[in-house]
Amino acid sequence: MSFQDGLSGLNAAARNLDVIGNNVANSSTVGAKTSRAEFADVYANALSGSGNGAVGIGVAVSSIAQQFTQGDISTTQNPMDMAINGRGFFRTSLNGAVQYSRNGQFRMDKDGNIVNAQGANLTGYAADSAGKIQGGAPNPLQISQADISPKATATTMAQFNLDAGAAVPTNTPFSSTDPSSYNNSNSMSVYDSLGRQHQVTLYYGKTSANNWAVYGAADGTELVTKPLANLAFDATGSLTSPTAPINVTIPVGADAGSNLTFTADVSTATQFGAPFSTTNVTQDGYGSGRLSGFSADTSGVIVGRYTNGQTKALGQVVLANFVNPQGLTPLGNNAWSEGAGSGQPTLGVPGTGTLGPLQAQALENSNVDLTGELVNMITAQRVYQANAQTIKTHDQLLQTIVNLR
Repeated sequence: MSFQDGLSGLNAAARNLDVIGNNVANSSTVGAKTSRAEFADVYANALSGSGNGAVGIGVAVSSIAQQFTQGDISTTQNPMDMAINGRGFFRTSLNGAVQYSRNGQFRMDKDGNIVNAQGANLTGYAADSAGKIQGGAPNPLQISQADISPKATATTMAQFNLDAGAAVPTNTPFSSTDPSSYNNSNSMSVYDSLGRQHQVTLYYGKTSANNWAVYGAADGTELVTKPLANLAFDATGSLTSPTAPINVTIPVGADAGSNLTFTADVSTATQFGAPFSTTNVTQDGYGSGRLSGFSADTSGVIVGRYTNGQTKALGQVVLANFVNPQGLTPLGNNAWSEGAGSGQPTLGVPGTGTLGPLQAQALENSNVDLTGELVNMITAQRVYQANAQTIKTHDQLLQTIVNLR
């Protein structure tokens, strides 16, 4: 009697239980992908062929196939956690070997490198000192801890309304310390080349109907040029002159070049029959700043936030995709390597082509269906018992034959 059928069934059921047990064990592993055992029937080969009435000799495990379906995404409090919402793999480098993973649990080491728990470096495109993403081959991403350099103010803008019904000041000439020598004022902060802040105040004094003079002071000291400009309005309250921004020069000290010159755009100023009001004041300068935090956007750009309120790109995550992900070779530690059946990796930034967008402060959970695996475990157990019963039956038949007299 042949025990081959039952024995192969026992081995296949045991392998199936191994796969199910591995799925259950990794049901809480971030980025883990469920596997399934795939079986094939077995027939004996003969030179003359097996014929139509051939009886199989058992079962074999043809492959253990991982299922790269999307896992649920859950949010976290770690700004360096990342999840891929769609296709693609994180590309990492460990001791020069390239690996791929769906586990987005990253951290920063003492040198500013973005690494996972095994010390593998996350790779991507670096950014230059101005925050421009550089292309080329992906390299390990490193977060620069350098301060952001200051930027001297070059342009300012003030949007305000002057009261058309205001009276011409009685006291002349203009003096910043004499409120009766002007009608209104507004202030803004500007920065010199060293990042030092200076307070600039513009004063507006009516000279005649529809005409106003603009005076200035910096850090409490009146500017030499008096007035800086003359504003003229038409009968509808719209500005007609000047047509170009006002040039303003303020003293800033010899170490910063003695003077700072910038333009003041007042083209949106109006003169209506309403009280004076300032709607908006902006300027493009800032002081130096230290890195206070960073996060990744959906396209994988890692944006640094600085104490001076500025932001700058520090790098961009690169993802990889494969024609046949099931052809990847599992390495353990939530990582795969390129395999003969996977095809060449296609690199790109998140959200382009077939690659899914990135979600920061989030992780992709395992795609294991725990309830389904427990049901599969019961089924596999019954299959194992049934194959054991087949062997038992063969044994009883053999015993009967042996006992024939």
